[in-house]
Amino acid sequence: MRICVYLGSSAGTLPIYRQAAEQFGTLLAKRGIGLVYGGGTVGLMGVIADAVCSAGGEVIGVIPEALRAREHDHQGISELHVVQTMHERKALMANLADGFVTLPGGIGTFEEMFEAWCWSQLGYHAKPVGLLDVGGFYSGLRDFIDHVVSQGFLQPRHRAMLLVEKDPEAMLDRIAGFVPPETEHWLGDKDV
Repeated sequence: MRICVYLGSSAGTLPIYRQAAEQFGTLLAKRGIGLVYGGGTVGLMGVIADAVCSAGGEVIGVIPEALRAREHDHQGISELHVVQTMHERKALMANLADGFVTLPGGIGTFEEMFEAWCWSQLGYHAKPVGLLDVGGFYSGLRDFIDHVVSQGFLQPRHRAMLLVEKDPEAMLDRIAGFVPPETEHWLGDKDV
């Protein structure tokens, strides 16, 4: 099994973010779960890759040519794929992974998580999509998503497709036990 982890190319301002990336990376390796990530050494991306490597786990990075100088592709990982575009990066990461987990990050992290979740809603994949709410980092986003449901723009069953946990062990337990929801392809639903 491999999990694609979306997280910041920055480390953030609080030590808890770095600690969470280290802990999650070590936990992946201890459970025999490979990491698929953005391929860089900077920020939380580098922290999680280093943690998985240090614990003897598999790490597969995918980095666009244009970001190699900025994100400093990681030379100590199991595999590094260099692609031409961000679209290729995201597609390859999704194909290599059996599920997705998002840790703290910025706009790129958000975009990747929302795309994976949207693909799940549209029926393009049946893989778990998780949001690890480290130290309440995503509490405002969780509230906003619930607001979107209350306003009728997101069905509760589609909201439930996003697994939210504060504890990394609980997140991996939910991913391991994930059973894809039995829903019609979203575009075929009449009561969207």
